[in-house]
Amino acid sequence: MVFAQSASQFATGVVFHDRNQNGIRDAGEPGVPNVLVSNQREVVRTDSEGRYRLPVDDDTIIFVVKPRGWRTALSEDNVPRFYYVHKPNGAPPVRFGGVRPTGSLPASVDFPLYPQREADNFTVLVFGDTQPRNLTEVHYIGRDIVRELMGTKRAAFGTVLGDVVFDDLTVFEPLNRVMGKIGIPIHYVLGNHDINFDSADNRNKAETWHRVYGPNYYAFQYANTHFIVLDNINWTGARGDQRGFYVAGLGAEQIEFVRNYLRFVPRNHMVVLLMHIPLWELPDEERRAVFDALAPFSNTLSFSAHTHKQTHRFFGPDTGWKGRTPHHHVNAVAACGSWWRGAPDPTGIPHTTQRDGTPNGYLWLEINRNRYNIRYQAARRPADYQMNIYLPDEIERAKTGETPVLVNFFLGSERCVVEMSLNDSNQWVRMTQVTDTPDPAYAEMKRLEQEFKLPGLTLPGVDTAVHLWRGNLPADLPRGTHVVHIRVHDLFGNVHHDRRVFTVR
Repeated sequence: MVFAQSASQFATGVVFHDRNQNGIRDAGEPGVPNVLVSNQREVVRTDSEGRYRLPVDDDTIIFVVKPRGWRTALSEDNVPRFYYVHKPNGAPPVRFGGVRPTGSLPASVDFPLYPQREADNFTVLVFGDTQPRNLTEVHYIGRDIVRELMGTKRAAFGTVLGDVVFDDLTVFEPLNRVMGKIGIPIHYVLGNHDINFDSADNRNKAETWHRVYGPNYYAFQYANTHFIVLDNINWTGARGDQRGFYVAGLGAEQIEFVRNYLRFVPRNHMVVLLMHIPLWELPDEERRAVFDALAPFSNTLSFSAHTHKQTHRFFGPDTGWKGRTPHHHVNAVAACGSWWRGAPDPTGIPHTTQRDGTPNGYLWLEINRNRYNIRYQAARRPADYQMNIYLPDEIERAKTGETPVLVNFFLGSERCVVEMSLNDSNQWVRMTQVTDTPDPAYAEMKRLEQEFKLPGLTLPGVDTAVHLWRGNLPADLPRGTHVVHIRVHDLFGNVHHDRRVFTVR
């Protein structure tokens, strides 16, 4: 079968107010003007009657950019349906199946919209890798994360930052059904474990993704914030019996889409990039091209996942960033933690702690116009569980001055201030960030796993944690029971407290 690439056709259609919510434009349903529509490269704006026109070839996805005050159609599982896939010959054959032949281009490719209220202050649920490898792990997600979020009124929508599943793409739909029970739209990002590994090239790596989720990169707006979903998986392609591999990359067409989209975005609006592989792994020239496109905007932010470690990066002029303040990139906690590995807890779910000591969980992104706040939430734990404090339960008096206190603040960065005080003194001593030390609890879990052959998939190896702080206890503490208090001022101005009881012998 030959898959021709011909740009001789143009798609036309209408973005319309679907008043009776049947998905079809009926008589009396007006077009919506000034809405952006794209073919993943060009971006155009609908005219006064809601009409648009875009070039297409025989492998094109056309999508509407959700504008402020409107929502797009949703599937039963709360997956946004904002696109039309034009593959007249269908997808190339792939193991997990792609889009079936769509036939001739319709005379009018129309997109329904539905009005909704959108406040300037809103909240987004951000999930790093969900990554179930089978149905058992899909149900871990349901019992571990979805259960506590079902029916939430706090979040306007959510996003999964890639590695939605773990190589077996038949798990997409079961996962969608479980995640859909949260009850909000979920925007999905392509990850390196979500592609067709039997694809011969990068262009066709996302054929199953196209069938299930539509475009592998796109944009949408909520209030005055513009979210750009990127596909930064560059697949080399399978060659005979030799499996291909991936590297971080965007490609010229996707960068052109970003440039074209941002031309329509007001400079005082916020722009948020959503991707799978961290920004720092992009080729230097591609990262600089994205930074050049973002340069006119004063308020930007980006998220990734992939590493199964939680960290922050602040990009400055040395990396090509031209903004007045550094660009903040958040590498988010994985919803699956350490790939659903580790000994099961009493409910049968693996503890799946990440290598940096962070429990699996998710983030709350709170946006208010051009300001934002991020809060970490550990799965199935109280909201104030933000750190672990490490020191011995019992200490000999002669050794108190040489006994370190370690604090793992799970959402920590170099812009945090971590302090400790003892008992009721209210005398706070600033602690020092250390980046060359493993999380003590994780290292001990790994030791016990190796010594006692604990059940469950084995944890990944011990690694350093970048959000640890160290301080020493005062010398010659009196014998008895004491309390060490920890206070953290995070980079968003939030203050977190925790404490630990210990005894001096």
